[in-house]
Amino acid sequence: MDIGADRPNPPLTLGIDIGGSHLKAAVLDAAGEIVGERRMVDTPAPATPDAVCDALSVMAEPMGAFDRVSVGFPGVVRHGAVLTAPNLGTEPWRDFPLAGRLHALLGKPVRLLNDAEVAGLGVIAGRGIECVITLGTGMGFSLFRDGVVGPHLELSHHPVRHGMTYDEYLGDGARKQVGGRHWNKRVRRAIGYLAVLTTYDTLYIGGGNARRLRFALPEGIRIVPNQAGITGGVRLWDAAMDGIFEPA
Repeated sequence: MDIGADRPNPPLTLGIDIGGSHLKAAVLDAAGEIVGERRMVDTPAPATPDAVCDALSVMAEPMGAFDRVSVGFPGVVRHGAVLTAPNLGTEPWRDFPLAGRLHALLGKPVRLLNDAEVAGLGVIAGRGIECVITLGTGMGFSLFRDGVVGPHLELSHHPVRHGMTYDEYLGDGARKQVGGRHWNKRVRRAIGYLAVLTTYDTLYIGGGNARRLRFALPEGIRIVPNQAGITGGVRLWDAAMDGIFEPA
């Protein structure tokens, strides 16, 4: 299915953000600004590859013309395929060729990257060491040096305290279990760990739960819009990113 006619430059990008709770999408212009309506639906349960892809295809139908697709996925992805999907269910997703499936459904070239890395592309300044975390169903993490995405690290599944991973320690389930005040203490403690681990120049905090932070942020930390997981998709198609993707 070819959704939307081919268009002259500059191209329009359909940005897709796949999350453990919601699927989000919007059409973006060359500057990463949203054109038209931003759409969001609940992530299917169970979130199998077929169910998610079908839901994304239905979402895209009324969104008008676009020329290419960028997808942020909550797990490890390589060469257009999913390796892990901790918050969706890894086994049904393992080795699933998500970029290829969406290309077949939408009729446009697709680039796929970890969701926290896509969000980072939407907010970083491109100077020094920049770290991005997203606080949502779990905790996403990405790291950049002078605007270049680093090798993907699944920090969210690394032990942080009392045998818990960052996902278990800072995810939405933990927030609901321990309460907002104690969860904020955990986030503040984790920020200290990240400062030691990465020696970042700037730390960006996004995701749906970033709005729930209730403490004074140390210097060099910025809260960023949740929609960065969509708008960062435009930069997946920048020339600087061509080297990490196989030719379309």
